[in-house]
Amino acid sequence: MTEEELHYRAALSNDSRFDGRLYIGVASTGIYCRPTCPAMTPKRVNMRFYRTAAAAQAAGFRACKRCRPDATPGSPEWNSRADLVGRAMRLIADGLVDREGVGGLAARLNYSERQLQRQLVAEVGAGPLALARAQRARTAQLLLETTDLHVSEVAFAAGYASIRQFNDNIRAIFSMPPTELRARATARRPRTGAPAQPWGHGIRIQLPYRTPLDLGVLFGQLGDEAVPGIEEYTDGVYHRALSLPHGPAVATLFKAAGKPAGKTLQPPGRGFVECELHLQDLRDMTAAVQRCRDLLDLDADPGSVDEVLARDPLLAPLVARTPGRRVPGSVDPAECAVRAVLAQDTDPREARDDAALLVARFGKPLTREVSGITHTFPAVETLAQLAPDELAGTRERGVRVKAIATALAAEDLVLDGGVDRDEATRKLRKVDGIGPRTVAVIRMRALGDPDVLVPRDTEAPTPHDASGPSSADAEPPVDDRAEAWRPWRSYAAQHLWAAAEDAR
Repeated sequence: MTEEELHYRAALSNDSRFDGRLYIGVASTGIYCRPTCPAMTPKRVNMRFYRTAAAAQAAGFRACKRCRPDATPGSPEWNSRADLVGRAMRLIADGLVDREGVGGLAARLNYSERQLQRQLVAEVGAGPLALARAQRARTAQLLLETTDLHVSEVAFAAGYASIRQFNDNIRAIFSMPPTELRARATARRPRTGAPAQPWGHGIRIQLPYRTPLDLGVLFGQLGDEAVPGIEEYTDGVYHRALSLPHGPAVATLFKAAGKPAGKTLQPPGRGFVECELHLQDLRDMTAAVQRCRDLLDLDADPGSVDEVLARDPLLAPLVARTPGRRVPGSVDPAECAVRAVLAQDTDPREARDDAALLVARFGKPLTREVSGITHTFPAVETLAQLAPDELAGTRERGVRVKAIATALAAEDLVLDGGVDRDEATRKLRKVDGIGPRTVAVIRMRALGDPDVLVPRDTEAPTPHDASGPSSADAEPPVDDRAEAWRPWRSYAAQHLWAAAEDAR
C-alpha cells in the first residue's frame, strides 16, 4: 500500500490516530481538515495530503471551521525522531524562530539556513518560517477564543512583529479577521481577563491530548516529586514555576471538566487539560504552552505505545490496568539534570529536601506568589559558583552537582530539544561522578527520549524518577526482552516502576 493510499483509507475510516499527523486539503473547497472531520468525505480526486498544518496553509488551504484541524495535539513523531528534522521541529515548537529567527535556529542545529530549509520542505512540506507562522496563528487563536486580552496584546503574545502581519496571517489561515474569530467562539467557558488574575497576565487555555490518559496518576507522580517553592500539588491541581526566555512564570494544570472551548462536541479520541498561565511577559506564551505539553507528554500516541507493550506477557496486565501511561518530562532540562544528580545514591526524600534548600537559598524569588510557588529553580550559572558543601547534604553529592552545573553553565553540555541525544549522552557520561542510571533518567526526562532503557545498578530512584524501584528486581529482566519494547522502552520503565511502588 502506498503512503497516499494509506492516507486515503485513514480519511475514509475517520481514523483518530492520524489527527495531528495528517492534514487533508480539499481542492474543491479550499479548506483543510483532519481525518476525523464530521463533514462528508470529499472525492479522492480533490484530496491533497500534508504532514503539517503549515504545509496545508502554504499550499493555499484555510482551516476547516467545523473540525478545526489546527487544534489537534502535536505529532508524536517529532518527539521520537532524533534526526535534524525532529530536532528542528522541537525547537520551532518552543518558539525559537520567533525569538532568534531562522538564522538562530540554523546556528543552534549547526546547519546552514539553506540546508535546514531544504530538509524541512522535503520532510514536512514547509520551511521553518511557514512552520513558525502556523504555530503563531494557533497561539493567537487560543488567546482570541479564551481570553479578553486586547487584540494588539494577542498579536505580540503570539509572536507577531506587527499588527498588520497578525491581521494578514489570521485572515489567510482562518478566512476571517481576528475580531470575527473571537466573536464566533460562542460555545466556550467564560473567558478570563488579565486584570482579574493574581500575578501578571493570567491566561486560561486548554491543552488537547490523545486518549486514554489517567491524569490523576500523572499528576500524582508529579506531586510525589514536587520540590517546595517551585512545585505544589493539592486537591488535583498542580502548580509549577517556569523559567522562560523573557522572565519567570507559573503554570497551573488540572483535569478539565466539560467540553473544549469553541467546540460543540468533544472530538473522538481526544481530551484536554486546563492550563492557567501567569506570565510576566506575554511573549513567553508559546514557550510556556509547549513546556507544559512536554511536562505532561501530551503529544504522545498512547495507542501505538500500548499496542507494542501489551505484546509482552509481563507488561500486558500493567498496560491494561493503566492504559495510556505517560513519561513525565520537564519544563527545564538543566533543572531536571541537576535534580537527577542530586538524587543519585540517596533517598528521594532527602534529595527533595536538598533541592528545596537550593530553591530557598539561591532561587530567584517571584514578584508575587501563586499558591505556594515562591521561586524559580536556581540558574546553573549560580550553582556553578557555589562550594560543594552548599549544594547538597554531603560533599560527595555536592561535588557531582557542581560538576554538572559547571558543564551546563559553560555550555560544554547543552540539554534542550534541539540537541543530538546521542552526543549529549556521551558528554553526560564524561561528567565526573555521574552514574549510568542517572544519565539514562536525564535522557528520558530532560531530553524527552521515548526509548530509554534504564540500566540496573544500586542507585535509588531520582526525584524525577520517584515512582521507580530501589531494587533491581523491578528492572527490565534482560536486555533481550527489552528489545521487544522498542521504540517505547521509556514507557515500559514507567509501568514497571509503578508496579514496584504499588507492591511496596
